[in-house]
Amino acid sequence: MRFLKYVFKQPFLIAVCLFYLASCGNGKTDQSVAVQQVSPAPKKPVAPFPFYKNIEVRPGLNFEVLSWGRGADTVGGYLVLRSDSLKNSYRSLSAEREGIITDAWNMDLDNDGDPEIYIELLSRKNVRDLNVYEFSGNDFNKITFPGLGSELKKNYGGNDKYIIKNGDLFRSFPLVNPKDSTEKPGTLKVVQYKLSGNSFSVSEVRE
Repeated sequence: MRFLKYVFKQPFLIAVCLFYLASCGNGKTDQSVAVQQVSPAPKKPVAPFPFYKNIEVRPGLNFEVLSWGRGADTVGGYLVLRSDSLKNSYRSLSAEREGIITDAWNMDLDNDGDPEIYIELLSRKNVRDLNVYEFSGNDFNKITFPGLGSELKKNYGGNDKYIIKNGDLFRSFPLVNPKDSTEKPGTLKVVQYKLSGNSFSVSEVRE
């Protein structure tokens, strides 16, 4: 009798052991799946250059303008890369900036055959300035860009735009608070820039 009781009890013990082992295995599988589900998604890389523009002067001659900097948008640096693939000539310019580069273009305002690179910066909330470089003698030469005269500054409040028309450079802006002027508020003022001997001159355009 004792032997029969032992035989009947043995399969039951085996079944209990198998059930216990299966339960332990399922627990580990569920845990590993849960860990995979909470894994963080990979971060997207940040663009290294806030501004980039390729300016083709002629086939084979290119100027590339790009800005760089981490942290504040208005502080950093910029590069101007010149590539003349036909002559295998490559030059570069590096400078610091205070402002956000919004545009860049090429001109030959003084008609001397040497290209000028104009870099437009938003220096303040609504004020735009220009940094100008002429490439001559296999090097970059900075040309000082003049500010507005005292008469124009009286009614100047920003929101200016630089315009290129028929190879000439203009700047327009609306007048603000013209208390000492005969012109009405909102009147658009336009000035023209001319370049001679690496020196700019400014004159008001009157209709």
